[in-house]
Amino acid sequence: MFSRRTMAGAVAAGLVVLPLVAGATALDRSPRPVVRPAAEVATSPRPEPRPAAATEEPLTRMQVSTANRGFQRWIDGFRGRAQANGISGRTFDAAFRDVRYNTDVIQRDRNQSEFVKPIWDYLDSAASDTRVQNGRDALRRHARLLDRIEARYGVDKEVVVAIWGMESAYGEYRGKTPIVEALATLAYDGRRGRFFEEQLIAALKIIQAGDTDARHMTGSWAGAMGHTQFIPTSYLAYAVDFTGDGRRDIWSDDPADALASTAAYLARFGWTKGQPWGVEVRLPRGFDHRLADRGVKRMPSDWAALGVRDMDGRPVRDYGRASVLLPAGARGAAFMIFDNFRVIERYNAADAYVIGVGHLSDRIRGAGPMRADWPRGDRALVLAERKELQERLTRAGFDTNGVDGKIGPNTIAALRAYQRSVGMIPDGYASLEVLKRLR
Repeated sequence: MFSRRTMAGAVAAGLVVLPLVAGATALDRSPRPVVRPAAEVATSPRPEPRPAAATEEPLTRMQVSTANRGFQRWIDGFRGRAQANGISGRTFDAAFRDVRYNTDVIQRDRNQSEFVKPIWDYLDSAASDTRVQNGRDALRRHARLLDRIEARYGVDKEVVVAIWGMESAYGEYRGKTPIVEALATLAYDGRRGRFFEEQLIAALKIIQAGDTDARHMTGSWAGAMGHTQFIPTSYLAYAVDFTGDGRRDIWSDDPADALASTAAYLARFGWTKGQPWGVEVRLPRGFDHRLADRGVKRMPSDWAALGVRDMDGRPVRDYGRASVLLPAGARGAAFMIFDNFRVIERYNAADAYVIGVGHLSDRIRGAGPMRADWPRGDRALVLAERKELQERLTRAGFDTNGVDGKIGPNTIAALRAYQRSVGMIPDGYASLEVLKRLR
């Protein structure tokens, strides 16, 4: 999936993992967590899943028939809006020639039940032995291409390959849904229709420019395309023609344009070659967990003076200012994260995704597995529990500034204050233990 989603709801306690690319196997499919709620539309144009029950009934024949009639009227009205945005009638008519109301897209959109997956389970999949080995094979198979891309854009090739592996299992599962039909169906359906209409107009601009045609513009049911899953607006802004054939072809079996576009995107947002995304670290006994905050940045040498060192007990090199991140609280792994962490966030703002990409890239480069333990006996809170947590915190005098089930900065600050007040480690982690204590 390409960068900057608006899919709200990833929380410190776990991740909501969306349905995967059609056809993916349990072993090779691409893990896709929902981003943290702090992401804004301007920086995260990814579609938000409808929080409907997984048991929602399929559309009836009458519903489909009614939707088809309404859909055609919507297309007729949309034609004028598309032309007002520079789409020629010829392009529009060719792109919509075989478009139908896609009930499969609607069912996928409506039946996204909340499935909460702890970060350790997510990372087990993201950097599985199979994904690591396939990544090393891809790195070797495309070595000359990746070396050229790295030289051109200054982005470490292992990171580009890791994103490729996360998004489409190295090109195996790019999606086969017609993008124009999917986006038109979602725009008509009305839930975030403006967002999907914007993506649809961008898709028509891509077709009009000659990069591909409607028949070959395929991808995921939600509109992400190609080897590294660009959405249309991001494609228009950042895709590149690396092969020099006059087209930015991210759909081809040749991954050159897609991988180069990914590198170009990361470079655009400030990638620093040679700087790690993060380093797994050990925290000293008595560490002040209030310092494990994205807003607290220090040089690694300063962290080392406080006892924060790598897993072998050595000071981390001064690659730049860094923060300490505890994605599963004080009982899980700890990371010292650098500016490149923020750059990967532009691709997908969920902490687990960034750690997954970073760790997978390290493994592809030859590093071993993470060494810290995770609290594997825990489970992530479901949405109702996260809302309950916020309600109980606020009633106890630790205001979360709203109850939405999203564990953002306000809720984390309230959690830390509550944890300090009852003698718990103030790591801001939304755990079942904290909720039980509040109860």
